[in-house]
Amino acid sequence: MADLPFDTPAYRYDLARVRANHATLVAALPTPSRLFYSLKANPHPALVAALHTAGCDAEICSPGELAAALRAGVPGDRMLYTGPGKRDAEVAEAVRAGVRWFSVDSPEGLDQADRIAAAHGVELRCLLRVNDRVPNPGQGLTMTGVASQFGADVDWIEQEPQRFRSRPSAPVRGFHLYTGSNVDSVESLVAQFTAAARTARRLRDLLDIDLTLLDLGGGFGAPFARPGHNADLTGLADRVGPALDGLFPGWRDGAPTVAFESGRFLTATAGTLLTRVLDVKRSQGTPVVVLESGINHLGGMSGLRRLPPLVPTLHAADDRDGAPLEAAIVAGPLCTPLDTWARAASLPDVRPGDVLAVPNVGAYGLSASLLAFLGHPAPAEVVCDGDHVVETSRLTLTRHPVDTPGATDEPREER
Repeated sequence: MADLPFDTPAYRYDLARVRANHATLVAALPTPSRLFYSLKANPHPALVAALHTAGCDAEICSPGELAAALRAGVPGDRMLYTGPGKRDAEVAEAVRAGVRWFSVDSPEGLDQADRIAAAHGVELRCLLRVNDRVPNPGQGLTMTGVASQFGADVDWIEQEPQRFRSRPSAPVRGFHLYTGSNVDSVESLVAQFTAAARTARRLRDLLDIDLTLLDLGGGFGAPFARPGHNADLTGLADRVGPALDGLFPGWRDGAPTVAFESGRFLTATAGTLLTRVLDVKRSQGTPVVVLESGINHLGGMSGLRRLPPLVPTLHAADDRDGAPLEAAIVAGPLCTPLDTWARAASLPDVRPGDVLAVPNVGAYGLSASLLAFLGHPAPAEVVCDGDHVVETSRLTLTRHPVDTPGATDEPREER
């Protein structure tokens, strides 16, 4: 691995693994159901395209994700646009691209969808996102049952149902309940999906809506920057299906269509970060290993408590007979003491120029990192299908003066 056919640092994505993860998840879900890929996990168009070809729809929440999905060949009518706050301009852009399903979080969200739909002469079908009363156990990141920007509290909907009913050009056609992420236990997943379905049934009757799409969310667990495998979902369908039968007897015939979402389960184990050792030294008796990559390439979100504190597992490319390094500091190249992956890591005998690999970072890796901080180049992204390299690209962030015609004041992504 030391003589790679591409430059380092590099994220290597394996499309064969993405397809295998998709097949595993589809087989674990109750049949029939619709599956959305959450682009927030990894918006690389090659991964999105592979999942779209396999039958996966796209859940997007920004103009950048819309552009990535379109580039991947996903038509607008196969997308769900979510997010707790949307600017009129981005909703209008999505409408022009053919997006017709929107998750809305409040009466204001319904009014916005209605206003923009009417201006474009179309109908937008809305999922009312609901913040249920009680969080379910076993979640890596709780997103319901607490004060939140996501969704409308179920108590609010029940107290003022008239505010959440359909608008002329934006009818409420379903519910969106996403209660947590990175759940490893089938027991916890069954509990959250069953509770969400019960709430949806109660609100359907209260609002008297034609329920055509029920998005129960996801949260299927996967490892991050450490060895391991996706959560074992054995038995999930056998337990969720009967619960849906009792609440929505027509769901197996598509009344309503039941949907799930996934990001990390589909892509995490398909990605590896390859980065070289720049320096090995000792500081006050402690081994220090400096890498090409740091928090700018992996794990920037851990500082925001959006991910667990990052202590990635590092695998060496070549075996060495030298003594391993114990209790080593592993740092990146940034000019800040914050750029540290670990302060007491156990490493093999490594030397400058060696390539180290961080496993299972195909989700919340590059796009969840502090790319612009201190201005180092982004890693390459190498898309493979098994052992065959399909394409290599690199993100480039450029600035545009705001008074330049056609320019924006936001970073531009180039691949």
